Amino acid sequence: MKFQKLFSDDAGESRWADIEVNLVERSFAPPAQNIEISEPEDVRRMMFLRLRAGWDEPIHPTPVRQRLVCLAGAVRVTASDGETREIRRGDVWHMEDKSGKGHHTCVIGDEDFEAVIVQFE
Repeated sequence: MKFQKLFSDDAGESRWADIEVNLVERSFAPPAQNIEISEPEDVRRMMFLRLRAGWDEPIHPTPVRQRLVCLAGAVRVTASDGETREIRRGDVWHMEDKSGKGHHTCVIGDEDFEAVIVQFE
């Protein structure tokens, strides 16, 4: 299992990285069988969001460290270093580029983009 991380390097460029999620088999909901699960992370809040088809924003950094889980639709996200990725249903995007040049996001296709955002700070 992996997620896509967008972060700022020391020069202020936003860059992408693929992060492997470490899963460990353990008892989670006894008496159910053991499952593979990651370590828990403390979070501050969770929200749902919708970006309407055609939505296009100016380049900006993320306001807080947060993780987005795409439920429907797709966006194209371009880091300031020029690398572009598409976030689609089921993808997880971790945003940490709180400083520097930021990233550009636009909805692609004619379907609204819907997601869950989990904020860590």
